[in-house]
Amino acid sequence: MRRLWTGVGTALVTPFTRDGALDEAGVRRLAARQIAAGVHYLVPCGTTGESPTLSEAERLRVVELVVEEAGGRVPVLAGAGGYDTRDVIRSAQGMKALGISGILSVTPYYNKPTQEGLFQHYKAIAGEVGLPIIVYNVPGRTGCNVDLATLLRLAGVPDIAGVKEASGNVAQMCEICRAVPESFVVLSGDDVLTLPLMAVGGHGIISVLGNEAPAEMARMVELAESGDFTAARRIHHQLMPLMSANFVESNPIPVKAAMAEMGLLEEVYRLPLVPPSDAARRRITEALAASALMQPAGQTASRS
Repeated sequence: MRRLWTGVGTALVTPFTRDGALDEAGVRRLAARQIAAGVHYLVPCGTTGESPTLSEAERLRVVELVVEEAGGRVPVLAGAGGYDTRDVIRSAQGMKALGISGILSVTPYYNKPTQEGLFQHYKAIAGEVGLPIIVYNVPGRTGCNVDLATLLRLAGVPDIAGVKEASGNVAQMCEICRAVPESFVVLSGDDVLTLPLMAVGGHGIISVLGNEAPAEMARMVELAESGDFTAARRIHHQLMPLMSANFVESNPIPVKAAMAEMGLLEEVYRLPLVPPSDAARRRITEALAASALMQPAGQTASRS
């Protein structure tokens, strides 16, 4: 039986209709596509899901739809983070009532807490929510880094289950894998660093690229888990152009543009996000072709 939060969890985009409303049928369809492709868990309402532009009611509805579509076949790790600890707890409790299995919680942004503030923030969430918590460290977006010493303290707090490490600091990632308890899950927050992290003891990825290539990402990580890094590297090299193109402009602009080209959703964003520039769109198109992902909508690649 797979250990919880290991493998590939896809950070799901949130599809909108042409008039900008939540595309409920699209949420279900994309979640079903992920499950059929073999991803190991689903992650709605994260950064890739444009969560800052969703109302509280919309976030709860997205989570409800994903939980219903998952139907217990895969766990759901819902995004509940922010700069007000009380509000994060309230949001997480609302999502818990819908049947999720855990919370992905980004570090507080804008107010830049101290390391002690970060520790107390996560300790308070864990103490009130009663679900596994994955700490999301992405200093490029939030302006604060979870230092190793703080993460080690958090690893000793009940229900703090792991970290999504998106600092881009490979040395820090290596130190985390070396220092945390074996029970603590260490996940990459960058598709391109998935295999390097797993080579030093990481447990997988919360993936943007999983939206476009769920079967390929699941296969790559499973090969790495089995120690077949030669075969895993072949998939990594195939997907590398798209891994890079997904961040040619702010996430999730490129991934939604790519998915629209694949026929998977309407290319609709909520301000302040806007469609990609012409130059970025050309790069996305070229990356899709290089990664051999242009296929009829609704189909997924074989994992055989």
